[in-house]
Amino acid sequence: MILAALAAALGAAWVPLGRTPSGDRLERIKRSPHYRDGAFHNLSATPMMTSGKSRWTTMWEFLFAPKPADLAPKSAVRSVKTDLTKLDRQTDRFVWFGHSSYLLINGGSTFLVDPVLTSRYPTSLMMKPFKGSDIYTPDDIPPVDYLIITHDHYDHLDYATVKALKDRIGSVICPLGVGEHFEYWGYPPESIIELDWDESVTLPSGQLVTCLPARHFSGRFLRQNPTLWASFMLQGSTTAYIGGDSGYGPHFAEIGRRFPRIDVAMIEDGQYNEGWKYIHTLPEQLDSVIRDLSPRLVIPVHNGKFALSRHPWDEPLAKIKQLADTTSDKDGYISMTADTAVILATPVIGLPIDL
Repeated sequence: MILAALAAALGAAWVPLGRTPSGDRLERIKRSPHYRDGAFHNLSATPMMTSGKSRWTTMWEFLFAPKPADLAPKSAVRSVKTDLTKLDRQTDRFVWFGHSSYLLINGGSTFLVDPVLTSRYPTSLMMKPFKGSDIYTPDDIPPVDYLIITHDHYDHLDYATVKALKDRIGSVICPLGVGEHFEYWGYPPESIIELDWDESVTLPSGQLVTCLPARHFSGRFLRQNPTLWASFMLQGSTTAYIGGDSGYGPHFAEIGRRFPRIDVAMIEDGQYNEGWKYIHTLPEQLDSVIRDLSPRLVIPVHNGKFALSRHPWDEPLAKIKQLADTTSDKDGYISMTADTAVILATPVIGLPIDL
């Protein structure tokens, strides 16, 4: 009786971690040019840790070392509670939920990106939302046409959130292998669209979604890189670049050449550190990312909700504001090149931005 109860408890604890790809899905993964020796690889050499410390030492220090006083805000971060059910689908919009979670309306369809809207296990073991950044829960999300997941890390793929939303999601769009988690958690296989880098899908609603490279890694437990990580280009009435997590690399310039008109780019700005400088973009590299992509509008994300690094909680937006202040013209545009001007929008949680 006790052993059965223990086994049940262990099983319940294991489910939110997800499942490693197997069967036909694994066979498809093995055919990817980006998969070899049992793991996915970046386009360029990308050591995960660059501080001389191991991944596990770094994780231990993150969990148990004394934390700087400015790692989290002393008062609630600014946020606005918007009734998402009343958003006009005829206007392309962006609504941020903190970190890398946001809702996009594009061409009359809704796209929910990397939603982390709970503080439950296992996410709760590694991160705690800032006060004020947690005002949205799965209950606030209306039916969604497409759920886009950029990779399977806990701060982008939250079991409790996607489980609660299962019956309100039309289709899931994700990189190779990530669909294994969703199938394990009860999503119908026919609702899951998995893409390799440079693969595209035209949605029934007419938008074109292209899976593109990022410079990062994946994994939810001990094994590293069993699934792919990605960025996405969403081409509809607005062309939107969904950057996911990525260190700086030549892939940004290639994406900019391939897509000469990007209306809005959601790019990573936060949780960086010299100790892992190849898998997250450093503040001094942001101008290069913007120059490479040349979007009309930049929205920095991956900040404002969790402390996953050791920089002050508000440093990411302060740094990008400094970039804007030193490169802006009199009208407030960031003049990145002689013929390119970019608008920077620093979002407020829950406040819709008209695209």
